Amino acid sequence: MNQPTVRQALARAIERLTDARIEEARLDAELLLAHTLGISRSGLFLQLDRRFPTEKASAFMDSIERRLRHEPVAYITGHKEFYGLDFRVTPDTLIPRPETELIVEKALEVAPRRNFRFLADIGTGCGAIAITFAVHLPRATVWAVDTSDRALAVASENARRHGVSKRVRCLCGDLVDPLPHPVDLIAANLPYVTDEEMMRLPDDVRLFEPAAALAGGQDGLDCIRRFLARAPSKLRPGGIILLEIGPSQGPRVSALARKTFDGATIETVPDLSGKDRVIAVFS
Repeated sequence: MNQPTVRQALARAIERLTDARIEEARLDAELLLAHTLGISRSGLFLQLDRRFPTEKASAFMDSIERRLRHEPVAYITGHKEFYGLDFRVTPDTLIPRPETELIVEKALEVAPRRNFRFLADIGTGCGAIAITFAVHLPRATVWAVDTSDRALAVASENARRHGVSKRVRCLCGDLVDPLPHPVDLIAANLPYVTDEEMMRLPDDVRLFEPAAALAGGQDGLDCIRRFLARAPSKLRPGGIILLEIGPSQGPRVSALARKTFDGATIETVPDLSGKDRVIAVFS
């Protein structure tokens, strides 16, 4: 039997994923094949007409089988890009989403007018927000907080990989409680999925990603309420909170923030699809 080309191996993988009704079958197959070959996705297209390495066939087939069982590509490859940076992810960490980049964008938008010395990332997971802050704000110290020791181990590794481990300090504990002193900005991507929504999540999320990082209770606001109640004691005067929310939660979370931060400016920031995504509190 003739040895297939990279193009043929890719086409077969796309066909299998498409037949299984995997969304973005082509993209997933390209990412998995590039990972198997140890090259970038862009580099993959330069090798399409080369013979597919026989010694890589088993690993590639295994990755496709895992994807057919709905395991997320990021867990198969162990990597996910966030705000142009590569992060290691594991099943102990939520996979960073593009919409969460809005928190970083908003923070960096106001940074030139502020002297951010201390920032906090609550619910840090793999450390994507905290580390991105540290990379783009080289004079700032960032506290990365999570309840999971295993997630914090991944965050610590990512901080080392990006050369910011001296300024990203991982703390284990609940919400803002571990922070040693008030900070200039608190970012939080907390569980906000409702009980009803949890049952309807795609298999990729429901079966593989940590439920504790997703489930927000009956109305999705259990953690957010507790966070807003505690946040004032750990926010410096004139400080900022950037809080990710579900697309239907804007009015309720804004009301909670106004009740907690009397006189603060509350802004609802939409994502690229126009859905409410971040509540910004300027105290």
